[in-house]
Amino acid sequence: MRAGTELHALSAQELVDAYRRRALSPVEVTQAVLDHIERWEPHLRATYLLRPEAALAQARESEARWLRAAPCGPLDGVPATLKDNIATRGDPTPLGTAATELVPAAQDAPPAARLAEAGAVLLTKTTMPDFGMLSSGLSSFHPLTRNPWDLRKGPGGSSSGAGAAAAAGYGPLHVGTDIGGSVRLPASWCGIFTLKPSLGRIPIDPPYTGRAAGPMTRSVGDAALLMQALARPDARDSMSLPAQDIDWGGYAAAPDILRDLRLGLLLDAGCGLPVQPEVRAAVEAAARVFEQAGATIVPLRPFLTRTMLDGMDHFWRMRSYMDLRTLSPQQRTRVLPFIRDWAMSAAQFDAAHVYEASQQFHATRVATVRACAQVDYVLSPVAPITAFDAELPAPTNDPLRPLEHIAFTVPYNMSEQPAASIHCGWSSSGLPIGLQIAGQRFDDLGVLRVAHAYEQLRGAQRPWPQPPASAAAPS
Repeated sequence: MRAGTELHALSAQELVDAYRRRALSPVEVTQAVLDHIERWEPHLRATYLLRPEAALAQARESEARWLRAAPCGPLDGVPATLKDNIATRGDPTPLGTAATELVPAAQDAPPAARLAEAGAVLLTKTTMPDFGMLSSGLSSFHPLTRNPWDLRKGPGGSSSGAGAAAAAGYGPLHVGTDIGGSVRLPASWCGIFTLKPSLGRIPIDPPYTGRAAGPMTRSVGDAALLMQALARPDARDSMSLPAQDIDWGGYAAAPDILRDLRLGLLLDAGCGLPVQPEVRAAVEAAARVFEQAGATIVPLRPFLTRTMLDGMDHFWRMRSYMDLRTLSPQQRTRVLPFIRDWAMSAAQFDAAHVYEASQQFHATRVATVRACAQVDYVLSPVAPITAFDAELPAPTNDPLRPLEHIAFTVPYNMSEQPAASIHCGWSSSGLPIGLQIAGQRFDDLGVLRVAHAYEQLRGAQRPWPQPPASAAAPS
């Protein structure tokens, strides 16, 4: 345990070690994290169903297990959060939108069940935008979520609350979901680490093409510890991978594992927003770190096309349009106007257009796998830009151009490949910049190992943001 570190800032690994030695109690840690959340939350608004007494009751149960030297799992007593759309038994799952009927869930979704089995203390759920279809903290149901590095900016999305919570120190472990970049974009814009694993590595319910759950943490080590609990088969996910004995502790390889690796460097996604010069410079600097450690850097040509990105966008619009049609007129008016306008624009699409759009998911998959076959791993920006204004639903603020910022991330959802975001630099205004590390399908542990090697080599990091001294929240 690091001397002088406040309890809310301790890693999951440090907490488990301290519990084992009886140097700390899960109760005092949980209380310290709750106190820290209380200081931050008027400014960030990252939580949903924050229930201190329920969390403390779980912590007391964990404390009793540790006193008997009988922890129930690898995360016993470690504070954690879950995204709004990961169902927890007895709680409503609003999916970030005021249009959803608040019906209690009948059972825990797989990630929630795995956290409970591992003994984690569930502090709170975290916020998300309507239906998870924005890279923003803007929601018709939740308060506006902000970025702890700059309260004028958004944390990204759709795992917006999880990204903000991890950066702000709402405990060490957070779980989000990702269908086009929704754990990696907030990780990049909040300066944390995440892994979007291979499809099916972490089972999820309901499953959907490209949809994955992933750990969101301050370090690679904590993400690996969380993977140990989450990466177990579950029959409710039709795409759940078979049981596999993965040594998640093997992430902690020395930097010399980079020697002789071929790392692709992708600086142009092929479409979408242009890469800001500061983002490009930070990713190039990270590539030089890998090169100095013995890796060979191979420039890659863009492989995503405008046709692919627009096709996926248009198919998702039609899916959302069909979903909105099932709502009553009153419910439909509660949907965030940006999302409603985006979805309703699909009313003009004919069957042939929707069919052609649907084919772009497979075209993206084929192009991504082919490009990645040339190298061991691919380095790129996570996003072409740094965090944008909190009040905006998307960087373009245009419902007909909503996905211009996901061109680096969405290909790996379609190809089912693991891809991580790790902090690699800062803009001149002090905003975090993320490096994406993508690997071959099923090589989740390899991506963690490469990310950990970079984590060791990148040097000292800036202190994490602290709650403002003033109690006044941003207007």
